[in-house]
Amino acid sequence: MAPRTEERAWDVQPDAKQALAEDKYDDCMSCRITGSAAFIGLGVYSYYSGMSNLRKQQTAIMRSPSKYKMGSRQLGIVSISATFVGMGLWRAFN
Repeated sequence: MAPRTEERAWDVQPDAKQALAEDKYDDCMSCRITGSAAFIGLGVYSYYSGMSNLRKQQTAIMRSPSKYKMGSRQLGIVSISATFVGMGLWRAFN
């Protein structure tokens, strides 16, 4: 007895590239703009507020016995800020 048409439809394995192409989700333009602006804004805000707080606390940081002085703290702020800005750019173009 031959399998019914309904059963054969479930047995077919689609091509992987075709399945991925059909599965791709595309956002609307306003969603991309809002998301990328949020990440870029967060990066800019974290840079300016972080550097401002470091300048205010510079004397206390330099007097502290911690091995993490201004350079490593500035590097941390810059890397976090750059990551957020990069995420915003990635969100805008991908």
